[in-house]
Amino acid sequence: MNILFHLGHPAHFHLFKNVIFNLRSRGDKVLVVIKKKDVLEELLKATDIEYLNILPDGRKDGKLHVAIGQLKQDLKLWQVCLKFKPDLLAGTSVAISHVGKFLGIPSINVNEDDAEIVPLYAKLAYPWATRIIAPEVCSVGKWENKKVPYKGYHELAYLHPNHFTPSEEIASKYLNTKEKYFILRFAKLTAHHDDGIKGITNTIALKIIDILSKHGKVFITSERELGQELEPYRLAVKPIDMHHVMAFTELYIGDSQTMAAEAGVLGIPFIRFNDFVGKISYLKQLEEKYKLGYGIRPADEAAMYEKVSEILSLPNLKATFQQRRTEMLNDCIDLAEFLTDYIINYSLPNKK
Repeated sequence: MNILFHLGHPAHFHLFKNVIFNLRSRGDKVLVVIKKKDVLEELLKATDIEYLNILPDGRKDGKLHVAIGQLKQDLKLWQVCLKFKPDLLAGTSVAISHVGKFLGIPSINVNEDDAEIVPLYAKLAYPWATRIIAPEVCSVGKWENKKVPYKGYHELAYLHPNHFTPSEEIASKYLNTKEKYFILRFAKLTAHHDDGIKGITNTIALKIIDILSKHGKVFITSERELGQELEPYRLAVKPIDMHHVMAFTELYIGDSQTMAAEAGVLGIPFIRFNDFVGKISYLKQLEEKYKLGYGIRPADEAAMYEKVSEILSLPNLKATFQQRRTEMLNDCIDLAEFLTDYIINYSLPNKK
């Protein structure tokens, strides 16, 4: 079977990497197509996954640039499909839905953001997708008839204990794991669906650091430029090693959705500070049902500082959150295995 994956973000590499390995081990022919985005290529180069970059210059922010970039991807993916002749298209992109519909190739769109949070993506991708694979708790809007629900989260495709074991040896290449440390993460928040979304400013970051530094070392990873006063805290980590570094931290604080969820499924307490709080179902579930983290909106800045102090004062902090993680894992599936089985079974006769 020929399967084409289209990846548009570093998180999508992690989401599909184990699925790709599983399929290749069966003898299936897999082609990975990407667009340039942050450290996506660096992650692929750190593995033996070959790929084809159909948008090497990336895509600028802004609706006009998004539209132009989408047309380019659709055209180039169409050309690739004519040569590769895939039996199935999978990924998190609008292009697989468009090209799949045009060429009569089934497309499986995998997403965990509610349609109401990414309305443009939903309107462009879902009408033409064959199937939409999403967490049970995730809304796919008026396309529920296409939804294939599962219990879990994207992050369990690569951070489930079946696939990931934290390595203190790897983490120790970057910091002293015997000392308490904290990770701060700052996202760009410049995507089209981030319009009007506020996160952690440099001033807020300094206040957080003032609280945390009394308890351990503070490190920052950031997609955006940092102020001069924050640069000394920047931690340079190879993207492929980041989850090992995170796995030994005491607390994660950031305005990134994905890294908050990653911390949560690892059993690391997280504080998510942005205007998406209360709006994204899967994160809300991690926070409210499993108590693995806390979402705080920028309007409640003071509450965030109080929550940091409250978490730091909890007795048996690590043991408590690892127990909560165990409860979450008992409810959820290994998403990589689920996706692998779904793709394999979809290719069988009479599977639609």
